[in-house]
Amino acid sequence: MPTDAPKNFRLTLTDGVAEVSLDRPEKKNPLTFESYAELRDWFRGLVYRDDVKVVVFGSNGGNFCSGGDVFEIIGPLLDKDMKGLLAFTRMTGDLVKAIIGCGKPVIAAVDGVCAGAGAIIAMCSDLRIATPEAKTAFLFNRVGLAGCDMGACAILPRIIGQGRAADLLYTGRSMSADEGERWGFYNRVVAADEIDNEARKLARRIADGPAFANMMTKTMLAQEWNMGIEQAIEAEAQAQAICMQTQDFRRAYEAFAAKQKPVFEGN
Repeated sequence: MPTDAPKNFRLTLTDGVAEVSLDRPEKKNPLTFESYAELRDWFRGLVYRDDVKVVVFGSNGGNFCSGGDVFEIIGPLLDKDMKGLLAFTRMTGDLVKAIIGCGKPVIAAVDGVCAGAGAIIAMCSDLRIATPEAKTAFLFNRVGLAGCDMGACAILPRIIGQGRAADLLYTGRSMSADEGERWGFYNRVVAADEIDNEARKLARRIADGPAFANMMTKTMLAQEWNMGIEQAIEAEAQAQAICMQTQDFRRAYEAFAAKQKPVFEGN
């Protein structure tokens, strides 16, 4: 890859599919100040990279992410003033903005603990796969904080509904994999020994598709939250007209006419 390997998370890149995971399995993969910042910067940089088409944010050692490290983040926060606290909460929110705005579909493959900021990373991904052992908790309430963290009060109700989101955010309880699938948080639940392959198969299917058009889909999914119906229809008309100028659109037509499967190249 054109950049050095990250220092605070694992990363592999194979044929357009980037696989990311936190790398502290002995502590259930908590986040630190450094890993927050490095993940934020890495996702921001994806906007300018053509070699990454899809991201799989996976688990490691049987767990996804336990949230912010108690001793490396929560403890030090007690000594920060308001300016320092706001700088931290803005940085964590910037990670969510970077994932949403990176232009690449993101798949969360969740096993075991998925708590706090880990649950937020899963939430702001485009697609989510879980194992039966996945336990997802927006546990901010349990540590004396509001549930409105990193966009949770805006995004979670759009995925599972206002009442269910309120249940999780007021209580901080764990949502089981079965609940998550029934509520629409998880797209599917698969066995633990199958989740990596399932995530890769899904990523491969998306990566083999039209990358520019997928970027446009992700962009519109985010932007249309703040649009009325008429605005959204006009915005989609413009977006689709742009996609109709791509070579991938022509390739799809020519392949269909020749009764062949299109091979997209992302332009």
